[in-house]
Amino acid sequence: MGSMFYGATADPIFVEDRALAHLKVVIATKLRRNESFTLSWRHPDGSGRSTIWLHPAIPLRFVFDEPEPPTLSPEWITAMAHSANTSGGISLVPENVDPDQQEPAQP
Repeated sequence: MGSMFYGATADPIFVEDRALAHLKVVIATKLRRNESFTLSWRHPDGSGRSTIWLHPAIPLRFVFDEPEPPTLSPEWITAMAHSANTSGGISLVPENVDPDQQEPAQP
């Protein structure tokens, strides 16, 4: 289980490593364009959901438990990127593609 640290808080946002790797690509692309947006997810324990406002000036750190990056799914990245361009912001949508038919992750 990976984690994301946003702003000055020491409280991590836990996201499964594979999902976090895909999310990182979409978030980095938006922030590189100097775009602000929201990110929403369901709590892993089923207790609810959260939304944060992401801004390029606020520190963001991704921490992965796995030492090797996963193979990335272009379809999953595209699905998250499409949600990022809506008024609802990025939704951590489930992966609906076969992980064995994906391209290798870029370093």
